[in-house]
Amino acid sequence: MATVMWEIRARAGRLDELLDWVLGRVDPSARVYRSNSGEPRMVVIDGTGQAARQLADPPVELIARPPHSWEFSPVRNG
Repeated sequence: MATVMWEIRARAGRLDELLDWVLGRVDPSARVYRSNSGEPRMVVIDGTGQAARQLADPPVELIARPPHSWEFSPVRNG
């Protein structure tokens, strides 16, 4: 199973609401990150591969643009 990275930009002033929405849907093992500066963004890294499905339709009033997601496979370093 591939790891999924899901990224989204929130509307100004709506990042906390979007974060609550994401945390209520994503698998508890997923890692969720929010931006500390610049544009209000959030990234989810999910080893179960389910994030894109679980987060498929974010509330349009909370987002500045549609989310993007990518699948990744592990690579051996060194």
